[in-house]
Amino acid sequence: MLQIWPLRGIPEVTAQSDLVALIADAAGDTLADGDILVVTSKIVSKAEGRMIAADDREDAITAETVRVVASRTSESGHTTRIVENKLGIVAAAAGVDASNTPQGTVLLLPVDPDASAREIATGLRARLGVRVGVIVSDTLGRAWREGQTDAAIGAAGVHVFEDLRGATDAEGRPLVVTMPCVADELAAATDLVKGKATRLPVAVVRGRADLVGDLDLPGARSIVRDPERDMFHRGADEAYADGFAAGAASVTGR
Repeated sequence: MLQIWPLRGIPEVTAQSDLVALIADAAGDTLADGDILVVTSKIVSKAEGRMIAADDREDAITAETVRVVASRTSESGHTTRIVENKLGIVAAAAGVDASNTPQGTVLLLPVDPDASAREIATGLRARLGVRVGVIVSDTLGRAWREGQTDAAIGAAGVHVFEDLRGATDAEGRPLVVTMPCVADELAAATDLVKGKATRLPVAVVRGRADLVGDLDLPGARSIVRDPERDMFHRGADEAYADGFAAGAASVTGR
């Protein structure tokens, strides 16, 4: 049976906070071998001092951007940018967050979310004597679908995929490409109990001990698809403009 519950009692996190200590104190003796903790990236970033002064959020987004995938300006004049950030993640606004931060500041994603997850998992295993896994989550949109959901951007001690290739379905047919991203599924599931404005930044998943393993398992970076296999490298309008420009250049060069 799968159980998911939030850890209560975690105070406001600052750059001086010890996340391992805060999570361990909130958990007490409730954690067991095989539990998976999902920690929102916001408190990881705060603890790691990733809050910066930025009068203009757009400048911060630009600084975190490696590649613009798509950009749209609404009738109100607001521009939304879907970009690839320094972590290789394609997201709106490069993951730069201005919510629940002091005026004139923004929060950047952790520099290395997998390393952050590994540090938390290592600390909790040593402090509490339980073999737990850790997922660092962030809120992302999805192509072709409205709304947002939480996804894994960091992981340690957890199998991020459940590889079913080579097995068979209920009708005995072979599974060729089936490889659920269980790290994303767990991140999304825990958001149902954490919420967005409830100050419950950590949740515990129990019932999937089969996913918990060594701390050197591939992290969430392995979820990001290689550019060579990226079938959606550009937004539709951007791809059309690129093709039109290339065609025009080809004609001009004749």
